[in-house]
Amino acid sequence: MVRAYSRAFSLVLLLGLPLTAAGASGLQLQGLVVAPHLQSKEMRYRREPDFSLGARVELFLCNSGSTELRLAPDADIRLRDKSPDDLIAADEWAWHDFPSAWTNAPLVLPPDALTVWSFNGKRAPWGVGTSATLAVGGAEIKFDLAQPEAWLSAVTFLGSPTNPFPDSLIFHLANQTAGPLRLEACRLWLPRDNSSWRALLPQPWLTNLAAFPANATIPVGDRGGARVDTGRLPLTYTALEVRLSRVGSPPLTLWAHLRIKREAFDLSGGWVSSGIRGRSSLSFEPYLKTLRRMHINTGHFEVVPGYTDNPELYAKYPLKLFNRLGDFNRYDTDAMLPRIHAVEFLGEPQYGGGHPVPPQEVWRRLAPYATTHLPTTVTHSEERIWRFYAGLSDYPHYDAYRVTAPSPDLWSKYDRWGEQTIRWGAPLETIGDMTRSLRELNRPRPIAYWSQGTGNWERYGGRKRTAPTPEELRAQAYHALAHRITSLYWFNLSLDSLLKFPDLIEPITRVSREICLLEDFYLEGDAYHYERLAREGKPEWDIAVIAGPRGALLFALDLAYTPDPQEKVFKFGPPREATLQFPLPAYLRAAVEVLRVDAEGISPVNSTRIAEGVQITGRFGPENIFVVSPRPGLAKELEARRCELVAYEDAFKFDAGRNSDDLAQLRRILNP
Repeated sequence: MVRAYSRAFSLVLLLGLPLTAAGASGLQLQGLVVAPHLQSKEMRYRREPDFSLGARVELFLCNSGSTELRLAPDADIRLRDKSPDDLIAADEWAWHDFPSAWTNAPLVLPPDALTVWSFNGKRAPWGVGTSATLAVGGAEIKFDLAQPEAWLSAVTFLGSPTNPFPDSLIFHLANQTAGPLRLEACRLWLPRDNSSWRALLPQPWLTNLAAFPANATIPVGDRGGARVDTGRLPLTYTALEVRLSRVGSPPLTLWAHLRIKREAFDLSGGWVSSGIRGRSSLSFEPYLKTLRRMHINTGHFEVVPGYTDNPELYAKYPLKLFNRLGDFNRYDTDAMLPRIHAVEFLGEPQYGGGHPVPPQEVWRRLAPYATTHLPTTVTHSEERIWRFYAGLSDYPHYDAYRVTAPSPDLWSKYDRWGEQTIRWGAPLETIGDMTRSLRELNRPRPIAYWSQGTGNWERYGGRKRTAPTPEELRAQAYHALAHRITSLYWFNLSLDSLLKFPDLIEPITRVSREICLLEDFYLEGDAYHYERLAREGKPEWDIAVIAGPRGALLFALDLAYTPDPQEKVFKFGPPREATLQFPLPAYLRAAVEVLRVDAEGISPVNSTRIAEGVQITGRFGPENIFVVSPRPGLAKELEARRCELVAYEDAFKFDAGRNSDDLAQLRRILNP
């Protein structure tokens, strides 16, 4: 029998506090996570989007009884008197993973085990400010879908670069409650094995937290978190439970449910394997040298004869696999896991080649991977509707290209430059709008971005160049990086497209070098702050901050660029004087070093501490990246790392981006 909870418990349930079962056995609601839908109002479409916003919801349910609980797929489970499948059919929900979704797999829940049931409410009737009753076998649990006041904003698993199994985690939380929150402990809930991943068992509480701030107290309106040594973790699903205390109020517990995967900032070249006279382009060493020199470590391929079956060549120029990976006996092994980025085979389900794939069908196609060690990902493509697909994959990513490329938004409707409208491009900063959207819809999972590379599109709006200029390429990448992605996929670095636009090889190498240089800050950080600065009603700067215990990355991205009506490209002006302020979390406000970072070097800047962070004065170009460190010596460390990266590039003794003879070698692969 399931314990029925009255409305009087709704606030406790909302905050995720455990409730005692007074002699009753069955399901107990331990926690509730509500991720409200959001949608950018900066995007422009042919038709006005639907701004009726729902929410993605996770119910953390525990078997509080003394006997095993079994729920078959046909178990009588209802919300607002409808079954989950009825709610899908009625277009009220986008997807769910309740027991009925697992048609051939009953849920077996041992005593004290936890399971997580998720659903994605499509519109406002299932959005913030509503409530629902979960009925299981006749008993009821009522819960409220309220705007969260505290939440886990980022959870990242870390470890050794040579070991796919992580041994630590770092979590960030946002405090929008009425008072400070103090970190007390956390614990993971883990399955006995991957095959029983839906039943999570409590692990010991961890109290030795490397908290930030050091006093473990997160002020009102601020963010903080902790790094936790966990020991070797399995690659499966887990629930993270974080316990906090607060003065004059009951304790608070925050929850997250996600797959454990060791996070690494991977750089993909996209579809790098193409056919050349009966061979793959990946079997040609000059092309492999070019990719690896650009710091590309991932490609969209699976089995490539002449490359993946050539141990010597693959060991010399390794690229991680990024594809369907459906042969679990081959890919889900300890030997292969270090060579795998993620599963990707659904393309762009929001388009589906003109026939969109419903979110519940996407869930169904990904479900077989749940028992494996392989993280899944989905390519999102339209901000207007991707909220319906939120939460479906372990590592969501999106593609959106802002010049001379197909796009769901209507570029001629942007009034960014007054009466001047264009059809060959869209505002570059909409990349930032979309990154923030996808990140918040899927929090606390990390996300990735397909950035426009040398891919060769058709001509749009009279523009002759069918790829971005070096300036456009760099700007698009940084509008995503500034809002915390943890992998970047260049579209597309095929040999053919590289040879059509060789002037992009060096710019891509520079961006990739800068990413590798600052990788730890991206992986360990959290998107802390964003604002758009304007002058006389015109956008001037996008300001963003990624903060973590190691320090903060500060971004100032120039928005005063203009479309050139003759060349039909975006043009940036010369660097200009500015004074910009960057808010920081309390634990970083006593900054010791403030540095400018780019591919060419590390240098100090003219900075001043202010009450909420740091102020920087100087000359600012199109993309400006600064690092704030709470300890001295970072400049020396970063410069040493930058020199290592340059030495790595030079070691190939092949530079098709700057050496005409090397470029000619690449051309001879296609035209011997």
